[in-house]
Amino acid sequence: MNTSIREKYTVIIGLEVHAQLSLQRKMFAPEAAAYGALPNTQVSTVTLAHPGTLPLINKQAVAYAIKMGLACHSEITRESIFSRKNYFYPDLPKGYQITQDRTPICRGGYLAIDTQEGHEKQIALERIHLEEDAGKSVHGLVQGKTLLDFNRAGVALIEVVTKPVLRTSEEAYSLLGEIRKLVRYLNICDGNMEEGSLRCDVNISVMLKDAPAFGQRVEVKNMNSIRNVQLAIEHEIDRQITVLERGGVVVAETRSYHADTNTTQSMREKEVLKDYRYFPEPDLPPLVMSEEWIEVLRQAMPLLPRECCKKFINTYQLPAYDASVLTEDRDTALYFEELCQLTTYYKAASNWVMGPVKSYLNELTLSIKEFPLQPMILAKLIALVEQDQLSFSVASQKLYPALLAQPDKSPLALAQAFNLLQESDTKKIQALVDEVLAAYPEKIAAYRNGKKGILGMLMGEVMKKSRGKAAPKVANALLRQCLEDA
Repeated sequence: MNTSIREKYTVIIGLEVHAQLSLQRKMFAPEAAAYGALPNTQVSTVTLAHPGTLPLINKQAVAYAIKMGLACHSEITRESIFSRKNYFYPDLPKGYQITQDRTPICRGGYLAIDTQEGHEKQIALERIHLEEDAGKSVHGLVQGKTLLDFNRAGVALIEVVTKPVLRTSEEAYSLLGEIRKLVRYLNICDGNMEEGSLRCDVNISVMLKDAPAFGQRVEVKNMNSIRNVQLAIEHEIDRQITVLERGGVVVAETRSYHADTNTTQSMREKEVLKDYRYFPEPDLPPLVMSEEWIEVLRQAMPLLPRECCKKFINTYQLPAYDASVLTEDRDTALYFEELCQLTTYYKAASNWVMGPVKSYLNELTLSIKEFPLQPMILAKLIALVEQDQLSFSVASQKLYPALLAQPDKSPLALAQAFNLLQESDTKKIQALVDEVLAAYPEKIAAYRNGKKGILGMLMGEVMKKSRGKAAPKVANALLRQCLEDA
């Protein structure tokens, strides 16, 4: 789209993010809530709303919702009620969904993101509420038919709803990334969009910059990655502006996103609040949270991603880039934090985790929980390098693979066994330097005439004579001194 046309409009974006809580059982029913079970094997009469059955609130789900609210600086509602949201859909066996309408468990709050300009921006939240999930419609397995799997029906969800304060697809991308990172740090959801445990609906509208009111809102669903959320927003912005530029009217509707064509398609007209006929759930009493319990949950909160990033920068003096990479994943951050309790070579530790460790994990598609080397072993390996007992190249190419094969061995013991330790004796290295300089007298003159690059060639000769065992820092210092004094 022409940039001048796009710049005529203001974009309004709001996110509704559903996070499936990592619980053993469902929100109001006793059956298991494990992902990947055979279809319709995790369904009870409660989930199916058989006559005479009664729902029972999962206390752990409430605790997870409160943790998310505390992490988002929200106000925790001390007394809330559940409601029935009525609508017909084939995979909603009750014909209604138990959710929170007027009394969400968390009100307000914000999440911070980093803008493209490098500034921190606070994104205001409307609410976080608890509800149960619907089942799943399966298309394509049987020609011309849709199959229903009710395993997911009744699984506990929290829904994070932002205020309409996002203005670009990049901001939405950043915010969704922050939410995914946050639920993983809190250990309340695995954040896997491909499996549907984290899902995002986007509300988008556009309006002329001098318009007094927001434009007509359109909801977009069916996005299975953060990148697809960004692409869907970009497409929908262009589509709505094109409609308006041609004199048309944007229709209030729900649209689905198709990644293969990068387009959205109308699914149905957008429901309005009265269509759902909310009323209090008659089978559940009010949910009352004590101050003591909230405080217990507050005290048990882990260090959160942005706090962790700031700690790595301020305490361990890491560059912002390193801190960002190391805190992207909770388990990596925890591993690095433990590593820093065992070494003071913080930057070297960062280089090892982001370099050889990450390469190994990526190559074998492993998580850092499956990494064979305990932080203590890696700390000892780092110390060998930083104390000039081993060069980084030898450590990373020879000793590190040996340790991966024998993770219970001492780095020093293996280095000695493989004869990898560097020679740091000044007298022995001085003898090698003298031999090299005696063999290349013309290079000494060239160096003194300004050809400083010759130092590298002479260093190479010293290392050859030592069979790679001479400590580079010691050899380099002795070589420079001899060249300058020659």
